[in-house]
Amino acid sequence: MTPSKRDLPPYNTIYWFDQLIDHDDPSLGTFRQRYFFTSEFYEPGGPIVFNTPGEVAVDGYSGYLTNRTMNGAIAQQEHGAAVVLEHRFYGESNPYPDLKTESLRVHTIKQAIEDIEYFAYNVKFPMDNGTSVTPDVTPWIMTGGSYSGALTSFTMFSKPDLIWAGYASSATVQNIQDFWRYFEPTREFMDKNCSADVSAVIAYIDETFGGDDEDAIFALKQHFNVSDVTHLDDIAGAFRNNIWTWQSLGPSSPRTATFYAFCDWLEVDSETGAVAGEEGWGLEHALQAWGTYWNSTWASLCGDLDGETCLGSYDPNLSTYTNTDVGYTWRSWDWIVCNEVGFFEDGPPADVTFAPIVSRLINVDTDYDPRQCAMMYPEAFSEPAHPDVDQTNKLYGGWNVTTERLFFAVGSRDPWREATFGANGIATESTDRMPIVMSDGFHCSDLSIAQGATDASIGDLQKQALAYMHDWVAEWK
Repeated sequence: MTPSKRDLPPYNTIYWFDQLIDHDDPSLGTFRQRYFFTSEFYEPGGPIVFNTPGEVAVDGYSGYLTNRTMNGAIAQQEHGAAVVLEHRFYGESNPYPDLKTESLRVHTIKQAIEDIEYFAYNVKFPMDNGTSVTPDVTPWIMTGGSYSGALTSFTMFSKPDLIWAGYASSATVQNIQDFWRYFEPTREFMDKNCSADVSAVIAYIDETFGGDDEDAIFALKQHFNVSDVTHLDDIAGAFRNNIWTWQSLGPSSPRTATFYAFCDWLEVDSETGAVAGEEGWGLEHALQAWGTYWNSTWASLCGDLDGETCLGSYDPNLSTYTNTDVGYTWRSWDWIVCNEVGFFEDGPPADVTFAPIVSRLINVDTDYDPRQCAMMYPEAFSEPAHPDVDQTNKLYGGWNVTTERLFFAVGSRDPWREATFGANGIATESTDRMPIVMSDGFHCSDLSIAQGATDASIGDLQKQALAYMHDWVAEWK
């Protein structure tokens, strides 16, 4: 009998599972993998609704057990149990006590998918029939967003008998090495005056740093208070920090949100309150305003660090490259980036004719990001790393996935859109067996039920997804 809600443990109760270190060599033993679980909505015969937050620690994700998220909403609707499993090499789910290259060799997409299968067939959930809900007798539904959304697709593609149905939000299914299009949805949807002025400043930076006028170069470095930064591409690349904040937006984000505050700093006259037209104020004003904004927000980006330590990428002794402590999330994720998925977020190539909002001085052709892979993992790469993304896409389907009972949720304003099924120009069409539904949302907005209440397009998407899930669970024999 399922316990009453008052008898259930708190959502953030940690459970542990003994996971295989290496699914290709079980003799290496196991490690402890964390998960959250609730049987709050469960009734016998109901599904297991499963989520992994992907490339972050599971701490703080117990809310995905509740009906405030799509994972919990599906569990409630279908009378299922809800689970959130920590991904290997994040948080406290680590096969080894460090993140050295030798340890990370068992950190792959394949191993992560095998983790899901081994967990599904061997976990003992803390409820009466917790050992009798394996995927061969109970439908498992997998949900995820971003990388974990892609992992939902990858798992269903490579293990077609494991997961019965899936919900993949902002799923980056197509792995792309030179992912300059990451910034395209931002350029497309940001305020027109802001994109015009940002483009003007970036063009000036590229022209100045790409030239040989040392006085102009020094003046520009001084303007942004980065005179101590040695390499010009590090400076040009640093300005992405102001553009990256677009990813933290949602449909309910106030005008005080970081990205909007940055644009308002450039486009609203501080004395008169006048707002620039769509053409912006022009280079002179924008350059001055961006410099003032940059210097006023330096502490939030770099704290007490000097420019070279904070923004530089050429010193192999930087802690960015040498820190192998468990829990250093970026080292765990960059290993996947450098080996399998790419996604180097850089400036567009020279043959792109529009005015970009990110400098062309940082790109794959100059090995800006691939060089850093080799510096972070010198034992694995003797030269700049160029992951074989074509092979990864072949193994896990990419845009060629045709999977039964998999719902893809896409946000038109998502900076990752061009790696999802919302990308421009792809031929895959939505079907009742693999629906592809686009909302006006941002990155993974639709995972939150509250965002659906804020934006009608997200709410409609969520209703469609829940209807599909209900029909697909009914198909289970």
